[in-house]
Amino acid sequence: MAATTKPILAFGARIAGDAARSRIVIDFESKPEFSVHYVGGPERVIVDLSATAFGFPPEDLSPRGLFKDIRFGTMDEQSARIVLTTNRPVKLSTADVRPGENGVWRLVLDAEVVSKEEFAVLLKGQDWRATTQTDSEPTPLMADDGVFTVAVDAGHGGIDAGATALTTKTQEKVITLDFAKTLAERLNRLSGVKAFLTRDDDTFLSLSERVATAREHRADLFISLHADTLTQKDIRGATVYTLSDKASDRMAENLAARENFSDQLAGYSIQNGPSDVADILLDLTRRETQAFSIAMADNVVKSFEGQIGLINNPHRQASFQVLRAPDIPSVLLELGFLSNQEDEKLLLDQNWRNRIADLIAAAVDRYRGHSVANGG
Repeated sequence: MAATTKPILAFGARIAGDAARSRIVIDFESKPEFSVHYVGGPERVIVDLSATAFGFPPEDLSPRGLFKDIRFGTMDEQSARIVLTTNRPVKLSTADVRPGENGVWRLVLDAEVVSKEEFAVLLKGQDWRATTQTDSEPTPLMADDGVFTVAVDAGHGGIDAGATALTTKTQEKVITLDFAKTLAERLNRLSGVKAFLTRDDDTFLSLSERVATAREHRADLFISLHADTLTQKDIRGATVYTLSDKASDRMAENLAARENFSDQLAGYSIQNGPSDVADILLDLTRRETQAFSIAMADNVVKSFEGQIGLINNPHRQASFQVLRAPDIPSVLLELGFLSNQEDEKLLLDQNWRNRIADLIAAAVDRYRGHSVANGG
């Protein structure tokens, strides 16, 4: 797929069909380049596009017919993606670009039902592979470079918008990126600390890419930022999560399941391969890392207590994929809940963000002293 610096405009879309056949038509201002592949578990059709600006309202592609969910958005500066989650196995009988009137080009996608066996053949016959694996060889727990490096991870991004605010409809991916920039700036004021962003714009990163980015920068600490929603709109306050295969409670378990679903929303396969704990040395590294992660979480809670609202039992645990680096202490911070009006107001308030960033920076500074004193 050719790289381009200027996205082409997709200015119109429509969908029609029933439980046997469905058609999607998208209008472009110029001819788009695209490719198609299929993903199972659940069954999805992935359409990768050259850089595209989607200028039509999402409701123009409201799921119907064979499709139970349709998502689209940017992946990076040179590509975009449409993810079609289907009610049953399908294949595209038509997938082409056709010229229209007045220079318009139309991407036409016709889907039809196939058997599970036929869909399995489609999966087996394609060369595409989701690049969701990271190497499993650990680097040292703390880089010996005299600098304490912090990876600040803004949750969601690109095609994965995350939660939506109750009142203003602001997307979680916008809030996390704005706060990540504030936090990184505040951390970089600390002597001996260097903070960097895993993403600095509206780009999709898979969960493993976020971890890989932290490891490439030899990060000493990984902080992932989120602002989720709950069905119980009266629950509010910050929460700090660390990794555990067994969730501390049902709410933590459900939240981890939603966050881990980010890759599937963007069309990545879930790899259910064997554990990457290849030997006892790596297992011991994980245990040491987990101890440091818990220490960081405790420092965040200590900073927040009496200063900002915390939910009951503010340090919780669950199986978050983004916290699975074997050699980097990692925490996931829920800043608040976009399902609560009071939390929403705070999350959109830059003065509040500055205050929280100061408190987190203080926690990082204390944690850094703790980890060095304990041989990290």
